[in-house]
Amino acid sequence: MRTITTTDDLAAFCAAAKSEPYVTIDTEFLRERTYWSKLCLIQMALPGKAGDAVLVDPIEGDGMSLEPLYDLFRHEGTVKVFHAARQDLEIFFVEGGVFPAPLFDTQVAAMVCGYGEQVGYETLVKKIAKASLDKTSRFTDWSRRPLSDAQKEYALADVTHLRAVYESLSKQIAKSGREAWVAEELTILTDPETYTIRPAEAWMRVKTRTTSGRFLALVKTLAQFREEYAQKNNVPRSRVMKDDALLEVASTRPTNHEELGKSRLLLREGRKGDIADGIIAAVKAGLEMKPEDMPKPDLAREQLQVNPALADLLRVLLKAKSESLGVAAKLIASAAELDQIAAGERDVPALQGWRLEAFGVDALRLCDGEIALTAKGNDVRIVRLT
Repeated sequence: MRTITTTDDLAAFCAAAKSEPYVTIDTEFLRERTYWSKLCLIQMALPGKAGDAVLVDPIEGDGMSLEPLYDLFRHEGTVKVFHAARQDLEIFFVEGGVFPAPLFDTQVAAMVCGYGEQVGYETLVKKIAKASLDKTSRFTDWSRRPLSDAQKEYALADVTHLRAVYESLSKQIAKSGREAWVAEELTILTDPETYTIRPAEAWMRVKTRTTSGRFLALVKTLAQFREEYAQKNNVPRSRVMKDDALLEVASTRPTNHEELGKSRLLLREGRKGDIADGIIAAVKAGLEMKPEDMPKPDLAREQLQVNPALADLLRVLLKAKSESLGVAAKLIASAAELDQIAAGERDVPALQGWRLEAFGVDALRLCDGEIALTAKGNDVRIVRLT
């Protein structure tokens, strides 16, 4: 098992990768104690024998530059293959400002090929590579050194079996002519907006049923402080203030340390020092926010006039379409999108791009009364009425 810890060795491997049609890549990282993911290990494998697989160790190689890897990412002649790439791509985008291109995500491809929703790597390895994975090192603390041989073998398996998975799925995609479907999904993964977190918008992720403008103003200022503090100090949001504590503070509105100390849900760290000062300042800002600047609750979902019978028919149509196409249903449309369509909305993802062709056209025809659904045995069939 070869481990790379120097820039020169990494550059040599990446140069070799540039002459290959693809390279499989995975990472091991930790995020439990930090805001930003801590990159602990990179695994890569070239087509061919297991000897073409390496571990890149940025911890042992503390002075190693990852620029040769980023240069490989920019090399258009080699496909960069990941499984469930989002978290991996976030790390490389945050640290290097680069996305791998061209990119292939086997989880996305597997959903397009009918392997189910959010299909796991282990499942694909069993079904396609006809191999099993050793799970004994699954809960490794990848930041600790030295790594055992068992841990290294476990990490390498994430890219060695991925070669067979990629080769099989890429052939299936090409045979079905669905390359554009996969490419459309991957544009989301390589969009900087996917990984850009704006503290001023953090309140939108806090779940609350309250529609009071003043309460939402407090949620906004508190969530913004939490996000800014967590980013600056590289600590998890929950270490600053959990959602339930944030909502409690928005309700009790403490204006000094004594009042803040009465909170039932704040962690000890939140009752003193910079965090306590920041919370009190955020409450003050929320209380002073002008009415015209207060966040507006999103009532669109609650105000939808959903035709429940039509929504049920759309669900039947979706199931029939997903089965006939061999594509995971949730990849085509979510339950919320079906309700939106049944309520008359048309600006939804299920009616755009490849989804329009696969499902949307018939969904609109069903809504307009141009088609009906019939059942024969286990099959659902479309009957044209006009």
